[in-house]
Amino acid sequence: MGTIVQTTVVTVFLCLLFPIVFSTSNDGLFRIGLKKRKFDRNNLLAAQLDSKEGEALRGSFRKYLHGNLQESKDIDIVALKNYMDAQYFGEIGIGTPPQNFTIACYFHSRYKSSHSSTYNANGKPADIKYGTGQISGFFSEDHVTVGDLVVKNQEFIEATSEPSLTFLLAKFDGILGLGFQEISVGNAVPVWYNMVNQGLVKEPVFSFWLSRNSEDNLGGELVFGGMDPKHFKGNHTYVPVTRKGYWQFDMGDFLIGNETTGFCAGGCSAIADSGTSLLAGPTGIITQINHAIGASGVVSQECKAVVSEYGEKILDMLLAKDEPKKICSQIGLCLFDGTQGVSMEIESIVNENAGKASGSLRDAMCSTCEMAVIWMQNQLKQNQTQDHIIDYVNELCDRLPSPMGESSIDCKSLSSMPSVSFTIAGKLFELRPEQYVMKVGEGDGAQCISGFTALDVPPPRGPLWILGDVFMGQFHTVFDYGNMQIGFAEAA
Repeated sequence: MGTIVQTTVVTVFLCLLFPIVFSTSNDGLFRIGLKKRKFDRNNLLAAQLDSKEGEALRGSFRKYLHGNLQESKDIDIVALKNYMDAQYFGEIGIGTPPQNFTIACYFHSRYKSSHSSTYNANGKPADIKYGTGQISGFFSEDHVTVGDLVVKNQEFIEATSEPSLTFLLAKFDGILGLGFQEISVGNAVPVWYNMVNQGLVKEPVFSFWLSRNSEDNLGGELVFGGMDPKHFKGNHTYVPVTRKGYWQFDMGDFLIGNETTGFCAGGCSAIADSGTSLLAGPTGIITQINHAIGASGVVSQECKAVVSEYGEKILDMLLAKDEPKKICSQIGLCLFDGTQGVSMEIESIVNENAGKASGSLRDAMCSTCEMAVIWMQNQLKQNQTQDHIIDYVNELCDRLPSPMGESSIDCKSLSSMPSVSFTIAGKLFELRPEQYVMKVGEGDGAQCISGFTALDVPPPRGPLWILGDVFMGQFHTVFDYGNMQIGFAEAA
């Protein structure tokens, strides 16, 4: 699918392609074998170096090629490679004969239009900004081979510039977007749409199975046209798509252990996205999760400053039954539009004379205040004392994720960590510590990283949860385009 923050590319963009090895089986399904690499320290460092450019782990890529299968010749399977449980990638071909791909341009093979007999020039310029990088280039048109399917006359982007280290260090050559046309670059028709329109699949459904077994050579499978019953247990729980763009749906309460956090008690919006490595959510709740699981981030001075100066006042206003959503605007840290808190950054944009630094600082204080209100409100419901609440909120400030988004965990404490659960269509989907923690290295030198990262998507599309590979690795995911719904079942 695509990575949030303008990351779901519904066209194909490739700067490098690689050879594909195909095999057919007796059940009429076409399979592509994949290898997987272990999560290692050198690549963690590479990811962190890239993050220091300001592009963060939040949404580290792992996309690529997934589908659905049934015992039918109308089903196509693309096997996936698993890189550090952070990148999954498969193989596709572009052109006639197919030029095959997997990795940003210096270390990757490149598409050569002159080598294809089915290439059609387009030349329209294109730019895409991702959560972890950006590309620019131009549109072209050619046949795209996915498994044994040949999608004819598919628009895609040839990337000519990739300034970020993200793509340079990535283990893939390009991105096959599986989002909706509503967010496609240049309103291009997505490759999945063309599969359906050209009658290449029996059912308008694709599904993902992502292996989280580090010893398994197969990284997963993307199946077009159905689903493989070998990849899940029991029945899928389906939820309607509420907004086309990303595969967005409504999510219910979010629990840490068996206790509600209060953030999604009234409902939250979420997307399922194979292109996001971790599990991303609003900073306030991610901070609360990291506190509960003992993850250590970087101390936020803005957070502690807000608690020090306004903490007691916020508590007094909550006790006086002031409306929580209006408190931060009433104490002057946020603007208010009548229905919700508005970031002070908006004011700095409207007011041309406002300085950027000032706007950013006040924006941070507004966000911190809004988080503090929710944290304090939850503690008051538990009848905690004022001193306890102030101390607790300061502890949460200490757990705010670092500027790169990641938080570390003591690997020896996994057994004592709580589970976290998402409510989808009335059913709880639970993640255990060993499922939401990513481990780097082996033995005493191993490092553990929280699978939860902060990402604040602004209105009107946000706030938004992104259920990335940390979630999809545990729950087989079906994208039912025909019925506009998403289904989740325990992965097998």
